[in-house]
Amino acid sequence: MSKISKHARPNALATWLFIVAAMVILMVAVGGITRLTESGLSITQWKPITGAIPPLSETAWQTEFDLYKATGEYKNVTGPAGMDLEAFKFIFFWEWFHRLLGRLIGLAFALPLAWFWVKQAIPSGYKWRLVALLALGGLQGVFGWFMVRSGLAGTMTDVSHFWLSIHLLTAFFTLGGLVWTALDLKRLAHGQRKPSRWTGMASVVGAILFVQLLLGAWVAGLNAGLASDTWPLMQGRLVPEFDSSHGAFWAVTHDPFLLHFLHRWWAWIALVALIVLARRVKPVERKASVAIQAVVGTQIILGIITVLTGVALWVAVAHQVVGALLVASFAWGVHALGRWS
Repeated sequence: MSKISKHARPNALATWLFIVAAMVILMVAVGGITRLTESGLSITQWKPITGAIPPLSETAWQTEFDLYKATGEYKNVTGPAGMDLEAFKFIFFWEWFHRLLGRLIGLAFALPLAWFWVKQAIPSGYKWRLVALLALGGLQGVFGWFMVRSGLAGTMTDVSHFWLSIHLLTAFFTLGGLVWTALDLKRLAHGQRKPSRWTGMASVVGAILFVQLLLGAWVAGLNAGLASDTWPLMQGRLVPEFDSSHGAFWAVTHDPFLLHFLHRWWAWIALVALIVLARRVKPVERKASVAIQAVVGTQIILGIITVLTGVALWVAVAHQVVGALLVASFAWGVHALGRWS
């Protein structure tokens, strides 16, 4: 149970964390655009400080383009398609902007954290949480570089879908932690010193949601959204043909047709679980209940439209962003449930 000192500013801390959470959602959107425009491998080096400055001369641009030309993606995909320097500048921008936004989020978290710390404005029991969230943000950057590096190895033409899932799910986990901690601080500001607790129902629904998010990340990493542009059937049948010659585990983790099938139908299990959660939450926090139901319904519709449009850029980006909003609304709902239980 947290104690409030005379210097503590839990309400200000909560507002700050909500702002950072909004920045993370923006980061997810930009990450989706970066992936869907095949921009992720355009920057082949990791320069945490100097990398914040884009090329400022034609010579510098040509140097970056030459580095990209050494990648398997250029040699086997974009190069044969006729990519020129102007087209390279477009994909470079999205990867650069994605990394820049990551740096800005880091500063938006670290600098206020240091200020609140020096001013003794952090209530007892919250320092370790905030440091853990900062560490998660740092890991997010490291995982992002490992993801990019996996696509630069040898003849690879794309990043590892495993590293992509780690990168994306770390962002979602961080987002959930930001929302949860902000809500605890809001309660503390209103005199409720006992933090919300994690319940058994939160674990069950969270596990179901985690599986759906993991499948979605693998679908994205393998471009498996393109496996079918029809719904509800795939290849004119409910269960599509898929490659099982390497075993069931390989098929579940690598085959784009099977992963697409699992992602589209596990969504309904997640829908039921989240609606049950929303109904449990409604007596204690009606707004959270409405948010969960509205967001998950929107997500289902966007998922179907993404399939029917052949993974149209802005529909697919909206699908990913609403996925982030679903994580945030889930965190809100289970936090409310933990206050009531």
